[in-house]
Amino acid sequence: MIEWRKVWREGLAPLLSTAGLEALRLGLVVDDPRLIQGATTTPSPLQGVPNWPVEAACVVGYCGWQGEHLKTVAEVEEFFTRICSKVDQRLGEPADFHSACHWFLKWYDDTPRDEIRRQLLPEVNRTLGSAQGAH
Repeated sequence: MIEWRKVWREGLAPLLSTAGLEALRLGLVVDDPRLIQGATTTPSPLQGVPNWPVEAACVVGYCGWQGEHLKTVAEVEEFFTRICSKVDQRLGEPADFHSACHWFLKWYDDTPRDEIRRQLLPEVNRTLGSAQGAH
C-alpha cells in the first residue's frame, strides 16, 4: 500500500471526527481554496498572531477548523499537533521529521491539488462509509 494511504487509513482517519471528515469531504468536493498546502494555517503562527482567526488550513487543520469549529490560529495549531502526535503513537513512529504523520503530510504538500482531490476524496468517503456502517 502507498505510504500516505496507510498513514491515512491506520493513523489519521480514525482520529478525525465525523464532522471533521464531512467538512474535509465537502472542501475536497468544492475545491475550497481555504484548504491549503505547504502550511498548517493562514495566518502563520510564526507571525505571532495566535488569537487571530484562521483564514485557511492544511488537511488536518481544516478538519479541526471547519469540522470542530475551532476559530483561532492557536486552536488549530494545537489540534494539528495533537492529532499528528496521536498518529505517530498509533503507528509506532517517533514524533520527528520522519514520523508517520510526516509521510502523509509530505504527500499532501508535494502532490498537485487535482491529484490530491482525486485520490483523497475516495479515502474520505471510504472512512465515512465505514463509520456509518459501524453504527
